Amino acid sequence: MGVNSVTLVGRAGRDPEVRYFESGSVVANLTIAVNRRSRDDEPDWFNLEIWGKQAQVAADYVKKGSLIGITGSFKVDSWNDRNTGETRSKPVVRVDRLELLGSKRDSEINRQEAGSSNTGSPSDEEIPF
Repeated sequence: MGVNSVTLVGRAGRDPEVRYFESGSVVANLTIAVNRRSRDDEPDWFNLEIWGKQAQVAADYVKKGSLIGITGSFKVDSWNDRNTGETRSKPVVRVDRLELLGSKRDSEINRQEAGSSNTGSPSDEEIPF
């Protein structure tokens, strides 16, 4: 029996690249940086592939720096390089479940950076007490 299960929590390394297909399918690709136990170590980077409704959630709510959690499975994408003809490959995590873990404040900052209008409620910095 084999088990192929990946669970990661980290920050999005870039905004998702989203593609829509004529069939109605949607895919989002992005990277996630996952810190190691020691702060002195560099984070590990993973390529994520998200399909369907979860991909649309990523497109709508995940921005560079967003804290997310994922569960999925590991796979290796392979292709032939157009210039050299050599076989290339890269590891990818195919996401089954996407969790938005950032705080409400993070979400508001992302919306403001995206140019959305303010909801009219004052932020913590605007409250004088």
